[in-house]
Amino acid sequence: MAPTRRSFLTMAALASTVPTLAACSGSRSTSGTAASGGVASQASDTSGDRSNADLVIWADQKKADSLKEIAKTWGSQQGISVAVQTVANDLQPNFVTANQAGNGPDVVVGAHDWIGNLVQNSAIRPVVLSPEAESNYSDIALKAVTYDGQIYATPYAVECLGLFVNKALTSVTQPASIEEMIEAGKAAGTELVLSQAIDEKGDAYNMEPIYTAGGGYLFGKNQDGSYNPEDLGIGKEGSIKAAEKIRQLGQQGVLRKSVTAANHISLFTDGKAPYLISGPWALADIKKAGIDYQLTRIPGFKDIKDSQARPFVGVNCFYVASNGKNKAFAETFVADAAKDMTFAAAMFPSNELPPAQKDLADKLKTEQPDMVTFADLSAKAEPMPAIPAMSSVWEPFGRAQANIVAGADPASTMTGVGKTIQASINGS
Repeated sequence: MAPTRRSFLTMAALASTVPTLAACSGSRSTSGTAASGGVASQASDTSGDRSNADLVIWADQKKADSLKEIAKTWGSQQGISVAVQTVANDLQPNFVTANQAGNGPDVVVGAHDWIGNLVQNSAIRPVVLSPEAESNYSDIALKAVTYDGQIYATPYAVECLGLFVNKALTSVTQPASIEEMIEAGKAAGTELVLSQAIDEKGDAYNMEPIYTAGGGYLFGKNQDGSYNPEDLGIGKEGSIKAAEKIRQLGQQGVLRKSVTAANHISLFTDGKAPYLISGPWALADIKKAGIDYQLTRIPGFKDIKDSQARPFVGVNCFYVASNGKNKAFAETFVADAAKDMTFAAAMFPSNELPPAQKDLADKLKTEQPDMVTFADLSAKAEPMPAIPAMSSVWEPFGRAQANIVAGADPASTMTGVGKTIQASINGS
């Protein structure tokens, strides 16, 4: 996972610390002030300063930059001022704290896996989508933003991992199994068979497709398909079988701790591996390097019945703040952002992300086929758990997997980390 996609992990890990955060400090330097009584859209480095705008939106730098023009246009149509403010660091906890203090935004843009923590902190309101808007979203996008049976955000983009293949290094561009990929990778004669981010400390996000292909799961499912925090799969039989596969791949040199989130893309673009597991954020570097590549699904294991690699799906979305000063404007904004591809299409050129809406996917098929492929891959993957219990998983689970890659005993390591995570979830 590229460093720019760490928000899906670090924000979840911060969930348990939010109540202890200090109130947001004063405003940082800004690039402008929303005109009082007029129409404005701004991008600023403000955290905790609402400005005088009728509608205030918080987002990270990329999302703020991509949103400001369409927000300005929308504000002009509504006859209101809109301030799009950049919160460069710790957006989720800063939003929760500012919302509790009554000086937060009306809308916040972020990842869907924030939902559990935001609901737990009473920081967001459910949203109402029209039947037309709902039918235009991919099933996985709607599933991701649904929590306790209610929709809490409007999606606009999806992300997941896929398999990139350097066609100059191998003719096996759509391996049917991990075993076939390994065989082809060894035949390529490169330094690595697969560039798969692991790191010394582990990387549970990037390892999820290998873990699930091996038969492991994180949390079980309720009858409605939502995650059940009381059914932890780590430490159970399936996770141990997956760990055995992970150790075998480590012994074969297919998985290496020297491959990290920081270098896994460059190892592929430098021609040191014929295969790369990464997401849409890798596309710019791959294209810049002039690689003749194929993007396809990550395969499962040949010798495991019904093996499927299921990477996490992350969904970018708009939330309505529970304590915003202008809830009516916020609800209108997110409803308009959801009703068709207008907002997402306007944001796309400056922050290219796979579409969550069917009409935008149709529009991008010819000129941006990789983005549509990632959207299709997402449809067959699993939403990243939005339950607060995930904050107990990332660090210890990733470290355990890295240790197993290095040769640690699969059974005792997985059983031990399962007990550690369960104790953390239980608060003991």
